[in-house]
Amino acid sequence: MSTNWGESIVSFDEVSYSHVKNKPILKEVNFNIRKNAKITLMGQNGAGKSTIFKIITGELEIDEGDINLKKDLSIAVSRQVIPRSELELTVREFFQSIFKEKIYDIDPRIDEVLGIVHLKADKDKQIKEFSGGQQARLLLAQALIQKADLILLDEPTNNLDKAGIDHLTKFLKEYDKTVIVISHDADFLNSFTEGVIYLDIHTYKVEQYVGTYHNVVRDISARVEKEKRANAQAEKKIQENKDKANFFANKGGGMRLVAKRMREDAEEAEENMVDVRREDKTIKPFTIEVQDDLSGILITLSSVDIIDLHKDDGSLKTKKVHVELRKGEHLLLRGPNGIGKTTLLETLASGHAKGEHVKEGVVIGYYRQDFSNLDFEKTPYQVIEECTKDNSEHFIRKTLAQFLITGDAAYTQIGKLSEGQKGLVAFARLAALKPGLLILDEPTNHINFRHLPIIAESLRKFQGAMIVVSHMPEFVHNIGIDNILDLGK
Repeated sequence: MSTNWGESIVSFDEVSYSHVKNKPILKEVNFNIRKNAKITLMGQNGAGKSTIFKIITGELEIDEGDINLKKDLSIAVSRQVIPRSELELTVREFFQSIFKEKIYDIDPRIDEVLGIVHLKADKDKQIKEFSGGQQARLLLAQALIQKADLILLDEPTNNLDKAGIDHLTKFLKEYDKTVIVISHDADFLNSFTEGVIYLDIHTYKVEQYVGTYHNVVRDISARVEKEKRANAQAEKKIQENKDKANFFANKGGGMRLVAKRMREDAEEAEENMVDVRREDKTIKPFTIEVQDDLSGILITLSSVDIIDLHKDDGSLKTKKVHVELRKGEHLLLRGPNGIGKTTLLETLASGHAKGEHVKEGVVIGYYRQDFSNLDFEKTPYQVIEECTKDNSEHFIRKTLAQFLITGDAAYTQIGKLSEGQKGLVAFARLAALKPGLLILDEPTNHINFRHLPIIAESLRKFQGAMIVVSHMPEFVHNIGIDNILDLGK
């Protein structure tokens, strides 16, 4: 893979930015993006990755420093959500709306980008008729159709199955312009990345690396270990000098001058110790405790309403099923895009869906992929406080800290948190709720891949019943599935 990039098209020069005063996101940041580069933007949840995108597009104004963009640079961004004002548009209108001038050959261009995101769609169909997962693909396709000089992709693999990810990867490899990607899918990133921009959440600065994603992660880990070893050796020598200085100082006379020089050497060595870059934190192993006194069948499904994919009007049809879930039983809900998995989970989470019977008293914990069942006006602290009987400050802060929601983040409105942090708050809520039934809709979206093995292990150990939708086969395997309900059969 070539790393012979061209001229600089984006440069940050001593850029600083804060959401609020004295709470920096970026501090004196420097980096360059060169023409034709394929770059990964990497960092812990909440480090400011999406903030950098918004600064590049001009959505946010920096506090200090300079940003230089190549003259007439065209930028396309993969948005996260389709605004309500666009839901009435047809597919054709949705794609045409992104261009200032009329595109007369828009239909074949739409077909091309829909193929990249692995989606078939009637161009006269309204956007509101598509499922949440399909709308996410349309947003990605809308960014790709512009063939901009610079494409900014924020979590582009969310809601893509393996075939969809393969199509997108092929496109990005062959794309002859610049791409910057935020993603938590390590294998996807490694397949096309030629460089990494790393945001350090502790120092608010940026490190820039050249190389594939896995190589950069390996190099960072090796550097941290080298710095730790160097500091350990330095600390040993510093302590030896201090001990000798104390020994000679007690001898008196001319030995005091020797002791003074040794103390000065020790102080100089302490000043020269390397500030080891702190590694990204991983959430701690956690337990989602099951509610007390559960027994027998917790939920029964005799029928489900799904979208009839053989018709174009979005009409529903009823599918007869036979599902009974007891304690410790995990059900995978599977089916093609657009069949209505998210809508079905939403109605099941209400406990009163057609064909559903939930045992009286069973507490349902619901993880929505768009987090819309979290009140974005409230803080994480308030969310946990409202869903637990133990609302002591110690318990709430401890619960949030397990999911890296600490300090100011615990008291920040959820709507102002990053998508990854919202996901961690949603898991903290489930842990505090002590449910009998978990309903999980794409629980891996936006979550840092380092956290996924820990989350999977916690779900595997959950002693209540579980219904899950996920497009990640490895994650599904790790949480342990007892039954599969395939809506497409």
